[in-house]
Amino acid sequence: MPDTKRYPYKVFKWIAGILLGIFILLAGITWFLNVKSRPILTDRIKTLLYKSTDSLYTISFTTVSTNVVTGNATLQNVKITPDTNRFKQLIALKRAPNNLYTVSLKKLVVKHFHPLTLYREKKLQIGEIIFDKPEVTMVNQQFAFNEGRAPRPINSPYDIISKNLKEFSIKTIRFKDVGFKYVNKNVPNSVPFDIDDLNITLTDLLVDSTSADDPKRFYLLKDIVINLNNYVYHTPDKMYDIKVEKLDFRATTGKLRINSFALVPLHDEMQFGKVAGYARERFDIGMKDIMLNGIDLPLYISKQELWAKEMAISNGHISVFNQNGIKSKPQENKIGKFPHQLLQLLKAPILVQKIQLKDVNINYAVYNSASNQRGQISFENTSGIIKNATNLDKIKAINPIMEVNLNTYLFGQGKLDVNFKFNLTAKDGEFSYNGVLHNFNARVLNQITKPLGLVRINRGNVDKLKFDFKANDFGANGTVAFSYYDLSVALMKNDPTKDHLVTRGFLSFLANALIIKSENPGADGKLIPVDVNYSRPANTSFFNLIWRSLFTGIKYSIGITEEKQQEVRKHIANFKAMRASHNLRVQKRMERRLKKEREQNENVKIL
Repeated sequence: MPDTKRYPYKVFKWIAGILLGIFILLAGITWFLNVKSRPILTDRIKTLLYKSTDSLYTISFTTVSTNVVTGNATLQNVKITPDTNRFKQLIALKRAPNNLYTVSLKKLVVKHFHPLTLYREKKLQIGEIIFDKPEVTMVNQQFAFNEGRAPRPINSPYDIISKNLKEFSIKTIRFKDVGFKYVNKNVPNSVPFDIDDLNITLTDLLVDSTSADDPKRFYLLKDIVINLNNYVYHTPDKMYDIKVEKLDFRATTGKLRINSFALVPLHDEMQFGKVAGYARERFDIGMKDIMLNGIDLPLYISKQELWAKEMAISNGHISVFNQNGIKSKPQENKIGKFPHQLLQLLKAPILVQKIQLKDVNINYAVYNSASNQRGQISFENTSGIIKNATNLDKIKAINPIMEVNLNTYLFGQGKLDVNFKFNLTAKDGEFSYNGVLHNFNARVLNQITKPLGLVRINRGNVDKLKFDFKANDFGANGTVAFSYYDLSVALMKNDPTKDHLVTRGFLSFLANALIIKSENPGADGKLIPVDVNYSRPANTSFFNLIWRSLFTGIKYSIGITEEKQQEVRKHIANFKAMRASHNLRVQKRMERRLKKEREQNENVKIL
């Protein structure tokens, strides 16, 4: 009787043997294809890069490992370098690009390439290329012959590769954790700019007979995505950190989003000027939800010009602090440092057609050594629109005015509507500003009038404050119409024996009796505007000019003019003379009384 139990075992051995043989055969074929594909892939990569870049770039790597089963390859110690001699030739031929790149990394991963398609159809198709932690240096040198050139190759790369390939495509190219260095050759002795932890994704690179003329592609790509997380830049003067949290950009939409931007001072308010060594304004800036729309990426890549249709900023703050009493920087002046003048000094060309602000708090504060107190003025929930923010000559030739229209709340109470017009071409920093401040309780102004003006407002209500000024580097001229009622003030002084300001009683009485107008319009119902001619000290800021010109108008409106102050000084001088004369008469009476008492005492002794 046959042994039926051994039959399944024999079948299993035969099947296992056949499978093992097939596996060995496949492994051998795979090994053979891997070995044979490496030199072909190596040659294709080197030839493709060299030819597609007009002989400008070469790629080198130490080893290549391939796996035809998974369609993956890895290149070790990769370097992509430009040929400087060829670059000079391309400049002479007017074919050189504005940017020259050098890339180095330890490992480059190629995923999902198709060797059979390459062999049979002459199509090099790659699913993904990963540059892991590359070091990229970009040198920018702008050439006139590239002006206005479309964002595509001068000569179609397909003409270069067509002898060997019908198509070259990569679905995704990822640059992970890039160390990026930017060198600007357009500015003498410029300092290179470095940034780390940058992530760049290039989508759908295609070189075929039609891709170079495809208007939906730029540089043969369908899209470019850039991401940056938690970037910190230490300013060279070691006074600030610039922080950017989560930056995202997509080229197809032209949208750039930043979760938050901050200029963070590294020293507190009272230490900042001491560390700097002179009276220097301290800025503390924080902005959230920043969005730029309509960015022209090809223009930025070729010329580093930032053009954007719109910028939106929400939920931010700008705080400025200055400390009086610290020595000024030798020969320092702030002429030429208004906001629109600083915009013209930016090395980066920029145009933002419209900037929308929403809920930004602005605070300007000064520590006054005369009062030993900190005075401040704040504008809360500031919103509005800035138009034509640019430093480009060709744009300024068409429209030289940057307009700023804002609405805000003074100390969170009085609604202020203010409009600025900045002349971007004026050498003297010409600009104008006008606005209306609506009703509020005048006592809120004590936050700035007491520490800086040594004036306390006891009571008062403001109906409206209208102003209209023209200004430049040297001062401001304009009018202020201040409507208020029931105003009473007290003059203050610093008492070294006390830790607070004290009231100057008699002078306050004279001020209210002889100077201060308790209401405007007066009994005749006429609102009297005042003219202001304010001369700007060369070492004061833009914020100081605005505040001082308005404060001067307010003082004049309530009666504190130079003429009235002279009148009060005369009254004070007369009062002091009367008091001195009175004290002298009292002293003489005392002397006569003492003399009489001595004489009486002497007469008593004689008796």
